[in-house]
Amino acid sequence: MEGDVLRLSEVLYGVQPRWARALPHLPPQWQGVQLGEVVTDSRDVEPGGLFLALQGERTDGHLFLADVIAGGARAALVTRAAVEAQQATLRRLERPWVLVDPATGAGLAEAPADACLLIAVDDPLMAVQRLAVYHRGQLTPTVVGITGSVGKTSVKEVTAAVLGRRFRTLKSKRSFNSEATLPTSLLRLRPHHEAVVLEMGMWAAGEIRFLAGLARPTVGIVTNVGPTHLERLGSIEAIAHAKAELPESLPAEGWCILNADDPLVAAMAKRTRARVFTFGCSPTADLRAEHIESFGLDGIAFEAHHAGSSVTLRLPMLGRHSVYTAMAAASAGLVLGLSWEEIAAGLQDSSVQSRVAVVSAANGAIIIDDTYNAAPFSTVAALDLLAEMPGRKIAVLGDMLELGSASAAGHRQVGEHAATVVTHLVTVGPQAEMIASAARASGLPADHVLTCTTNADAITALTPLLQAGDYVLVKGSRALELEQLVAALQIRPEEE
Repeated sequence: MEGDVLRLSEVLYGVQPRWARALPHLPPQWQGVQLGEVVTDSRDVEPGGLFLALQGERTDGHLFLADVIAGGARAALVTRAAVEAQQATLRRLERPWVLVDPATGAGLAEAPADACLLIAVDDPLMAVQRLAVYHRGQLTPTVVGITGSVGKTSVKEVTAAVLGRRFRTLKSKRSFNSEATLPTSLLRLRPHHEAVVLEMGMWAAGEIRFLAGLARPTVGIVTNVGPTHLERLGSIEAIAHAKAELPESLPAEGWCILNADDPLVAAMAKRTRARVFTFGCSPTADLRAEHIESFGLDGIAFEAHHAGSSVTLRLPMLGRHSVYTAMAAASAGLVLGLSWEEIAAGLQDSSVQSRVAVVSAANGAIIIDDTYNAAPFSTVAALDLLAEMPGRKIAVLGDMLELGSASAAGHRQVGEHAATVVTHLVTVGPQAEMIASAARASGLPADHVLTCTTNADAITALTPLLQAGDYVLVKGSRALELEQLVAALQIRPEEE
């Protein structure tokens, strides 16, 4: 790859099947043309960017081509048939566009300089994956892949902050961890990047191996194995087998970083060619945490022991469970040669810490907003954080989805634990009613437990309940959109 940008010539070459690649003919006006950010959502298109017209379960990106062209995209990966089906609509646009054959460059000669280039490929998803593999192959960063049932994004953020103290580091945006979004992260790589930190998620067996084939990680981190996605994979053992695809994909000269306190993760040491480094509270861990303290909303502290030395860390992370996030990121720093000074500085970067937000409610209550997602392990950990708060403790807990046969046990576990922590419990959704039932059975007074069907119902129930000094945990699976509830209860800056 030439220069410090994603060039049109590279895109046209890279999207072609490897066995049939040909250098396209670029007229003088298109030579050296650069493309901006690669996006899969038409709402994210910026002038000069590259849009992927992907067909998903709910919609087809080709349906938004008119918006993409009008929005200033420089190019889009499309199928010829889909564009031809929309020609009548697209011809009415003020901005010109042209279909381009990536193998020959046909279409470019007659295209005006301000045209949007609709690059015709067999399948936009496969094409962007081929392009990502080609682009990745031109560069030599250290690639860190992260997988696990919960905590991937937090570990990704903190690991990038740690590595950023030594290396020029790129990280995937948000939770870009799928076969469609991970390639867009790889396409943000530039020659100056020395490290890239990527999440690797999965919906089925084989997906993490596929993502590892795209990214070619030399460092892999597995955080934990839990019942998330049990609905699709059928058993915890099957989930562990799927997560182990990352360790199995690492090269012999690479590093496999494993949670020593999770038996299913620790067992992956036998399934990798790479060098193994473990973290946790286990006395056998290579990086061991001791004397863990949580200071509620003021963070955590612990002693980290490695290779005969120790360091005391005070970090702006919420909850005792965050020690695993810190240890995973520190492990990546250690295997890549960073000093403890560099690692500690990265761990203390408050800008990349927990997804949990603390906001004020209009009536003086404090909301702990942990609405991004939920599983039994992470919800119990969030309740433990709530337990450290003063005053009345209220939990608003929604359905935990995709637990399959473990759903009843997982919701029951959360309800039993909630009964030992909260003064009031509000549940949202049909599955969360199992949390409410378990909490009542475990001794939480029935009149302190409210079950709601919708967010609107929960808002109505909470508004008269909340008082100044209350702490309110809000947590549930992403599909419930409990952030709507938080927004309804939150005090606005202009109201303070």
